[in-house]
Amino acid sequence: MDKLKYVGKPVVRIDGKEKVSGATRFTDDLEYGQNMLYAALVESTEAHALIKSIDTTEAEKYRGVVAVFTGKDFPYKFGLYMKDRYIFAMDRVRFVGEQVAAVVSRDKRIAEKAAKLVKVEYDPLPALFDQMESLKNDAVLIHPDLGEYVHVPWFFPQAKTNIAHWRKTRQGDIEKGFAEADYILEDTYRVPRYAHCPIETHAAVGLCDLSGRLTVWASSQSPHTQRNLFVEALAPLGFTHKDVRVIAPPIGGGFGGKAGVSMEILAAAMATKLRGNPVRVIWSREREFYNTSQRLGVIAKLKIGVKNDGMFTAIDHRLYWDAGASAEYGANVVNAVGLSATGPYRFPNIFIDSVCLYTNLPPCGAYRGFGYSEFMFGLESHINRIATHLKMDPVTLRKKNAIQEGDILAYGVPMNPSGLLKAIDAVEKEIEWSKKVKPIDSNKVIGKGFSLIWKAPAMPPNASSAAFIKFSEDGSLNILVSGMDMGQGFLTVMAQIAAEILTVPVSKIRTENPDTDRNPYEWQTVASHVTWSCGNAVRNAAINARDQIFEIVERACDLPKDELYLKDEKVKCKAKPEFELPLKNFVIDGIQTEDGTFRGGPILGKGIFMPEFTSANSDPETSQGGHPNVHYTVGAAAIILEIDKDTGEMHVKKVVEAIDAGKAINPDLVKGQITGGLLQGLSTVLYEDMRYDEKGKLLNPNFTDYKIPTAKDIPDEIVPIIIEVPQPDGPFGARGVGEHTMIPAAPMVANAIQDALGVRIKTMPITQEKVAMTYLKKKEK
Repeated sequence: MDKLKYVGKPVVRIDGKEKVSGATRFTDDLEYGQNMLYAALVESTEAHALIKSIDTTEAEKYRGVVAVFTGKDFPYKFGLYMKDRYIFAMDRVRFVGEQVAAVVSRDKRIAEKAAKLVKVEYDPLPALFDQMESLKNDAVLIHPDLGEYVHVPWFFPQAKTNIAHWRKTRQGDIEKGFAEADYILEDTYRVPRYAHCPIETHAAVGLCDLSGRLTVWASSQSPHTQRNLFVEALAPLGFTHKDVRVIAPPIGGGFGGKAGVSMEILAAAMATKLRGNPVRVIWSREREFYNTSQRLGVIAKLKIGVKNDGMFTAIDHRLYWDAGASAEYGANVVNAVGLSATGPYRFPNIFIDSVCLYTNLPPCGAYRGFGYSEFMFGLESHINRIATHLKMDPVTLRKKNAIQEGDILAYGVPMNPSGLLKAIDAVEKEIEWSKKVKPIDSNKVIGKGFSLIWKAPAMPPNASSAAFIKFSEDGSLNILVSGMDMGQGFLTVMAQIAAEILTVPVSKIRTENPDTDRNPYEWQTVASHVTWSCGNAVRNAAINARDQIFEIVERACDLPKDELYLKDEKVKCKAKPEFELPLKNFVIDGIQTEDGTFRGGPILGKGIFMPEFTSANSDPETSQGGHPNVHYTVGAAAIILEIDKDTGEMHVKKVVEAIDAGKAINPDLVKGQITGGLLQGLSTVLYEDMRYDEKGKLLNPNFTDYKIPTAKDIPDEIVPIIIEVPQPDGPFGARGVGEHTMIPAAPMVANAIQDALGVRIKTMPITQEKVAMTYLKKKEK
């Protein structure tokens, strides 16, 4: 590893100049021709209702209207993990803002005016906005046909209820574990919904040409998965995979909200009925809030038993999730947490229920952290409270119970190698944990908070990656992959991996954005897995290309393959030191032999990767027997928080986070992920607050009323720390870190408030108003 030339180095982003110069063209920046059509939506005004009638007569007569579509035009379900959504609402609507119809025109303003002429008559039904109400036996059914929905085999929906999925994990004897405890702490924590807030809103353009070939350009994290879901939904119209193409231009932020399929299917479906005309669908900022997907809300009921020496004896963790009107993606968040809600700790006795519940709020899905941020808020708060009771330092308590390599996970397989203890030690040292910090202002107090980090990629057992590498005449490379660069530096990291093996400088490598016709398969850019999974595919493709190079040189130059190696874009030979052959001399044209014939031809490397050890086959009552996760990435974080006792205003003086990246392919990019993740996490804790009215309408779908931080809110000091304990099956030992970095934000803030003011806040967000009122109530007692 010490001899690595490109991997482990802070290489400048290969797309950096394009981005900072403004040359990058996003989906809505591209030219689609003069025949562009614009779609304006008609949305539900009811949270839950039967559709009695839809009258489109006046809209169809409006001058300039090309077409009007409703659910009867596309009576097809879609969904990634469970098919529980229609393209347009059919017999009923399930949330305010659900698309009921669309009006299409060549003029955007005409489409919008005509859409207002569509008359929808509803028969209102009781609406459910609280998941605990949805759980009740006599609750109105949001999906009466749930038992008939197609879903993946590791989901367990409960027919004739509002339970879309129930993940149960059991290990040991939970009653015995609590009987052995000297202290038991039981409480409830609440985390609300959150919005993704990408700067670029969702955008899609569909074009079905006159031959029946459908192309969709979309701001997407999942081009190949989108193509598959389009085909599944539109199969009744005769579409197959060869008929559908998805092109993914650069993406202006995703955070999980652009994974799977949401509004993109509207552009795809309408284009099939308007052949030869591109159909543009782009979300406004308001619609981006209420009709894409949101982060799931959760109510977590947590009970932990512990001995007086600090050793945990049992955990009972019951999580009830608000998935909204569709659980087609959100149920997998619930599933992932149900397998991992122990956190990075050893518990000999485990009882976990993770329950996914339908409500009549907008659908929820993937969001950076994928449920771990939510459950870790309660768990890490609980750990601190236990430490207080035991009169034990909370960091010491964490070290005592921290999971180690080889320890058995909740679902019965060994923990992978990790640097968890190294991360704890590094953060403890940098934050000067045992040293008290005194405020300058007597009306302010300063507290410190600590939290651990852990997360596994949540993905199907057969999620796979593929890569092509092709040379050009000058020896430069094009890497064809279908992962998406959302700011995390994916394109650059793939170039570094290929550069290391083929000795071609990163400056001579271009990593291409996905086009499902041209680029090989990638499941999705989610789960913090592409550095690991796609990185392995690129590594394998580079090795494949290298093997082709050596085979050609062996045949043409009569040199043994096992004596050949690459250095500085040349083939060299250990047995013949004077031999060197530049790659550019033969990677396209081949090598001419003495008789004038050539050996070789264009070098094209291919690589695939699939984790062949994973399995979702397990006992649905215990989750034992399978191997659902590939590995965990772990870390630790701490914060120094200054609080005004009167106003509750908080200011982050310092925050430290250490993450075990296995091997940081690009240290600067990992540090950037730590910084960005922490800021996003702190935003969800301190600022963001989603509000609905009593009828289920979102009240603050804009950046005026839904607060996100600005440059003025950045902590005084952010210290990113990289730990490197190699992942045995990772490319050069790497594993993903992108989501993990925001996970500790909420609990360490709550723990710092407890340290400073002596009050425990158990609901998010933790706004200054909430801090001030909680502290005031304490003083009044």
